[in-house]
Amino acid sequence: MVRDEEPKAVYWLDDKLYLNITNKCSNRCVFCLRNFKKGVGDFTLKLNEEPSFQQVITELEGAIHRKVWSEIVFCGFGEPTERLDLVLKLTRWIKKRCTNVTVRVNTNGLGYSLNSGRDVVAELNAAGVDKVSVSLNACDEETYNEISRPASKGAFASVLDFIKNAKQVLDVEATAVTTPEVEMYKVEALAKELGVKFRLRQYIPCFW
Repeated sequence: MVRDEEPKAVYWLDDKLYLNITNKCSNRCVFCLRNFKKGVGDFTLKLNEEPSFQQVITELEGAIHRKVWSEIVFCGFGEPTERLDLVLKLTRWIKKRCTNVTVRVNTNGLGYSLNSGRDVVAELNAAGVDKVSVSLNACDEETYNEISRPASKGAFASVLDFIKNAKQVLDVEATAVTTPEVEMYKVEALAKELGVKFRLRQYIPCFW
């Protein structure tokens, strides 16, 4: 049950602080939590509007000193690289004030498609991002299109390219949600072939 009905750009779970900077996403994943929930834990994540840099900073300043966070993670009800410039600006702000904190971006891996002509990985690295978790979710294009339902053609190849580029300069893990349609051992094998770590994410079924 979400107890706080005011949408949040900053929320936390355990020892991780999360930034929910957009509800836009180029995928419509069948398993996405936002399909049937308003938020997680005590926090509402369905935004009424896209938060400005100053709005996020205001919430950050109220939360960043609550405890020693193990990570600050760009992860909410949307794809962070839909607002790449905001990710970069916030990362630089965080790194100036919390030099020892790890900054991670949870992404669908379509940053290059969403930001044509930009070297997304290089910009993330230059801003101070340490890690990316990339939603791979399938071992082939057909399954990826069925599960992730991307808005653009060639999305699966774009995700693979993002992973290959990111692993050159960032700590990378590929992830997959345990959906019945996907043979997880094949996704794990693909992650190994790509030379990155692999992590399973638990599927949360919807019970109406």
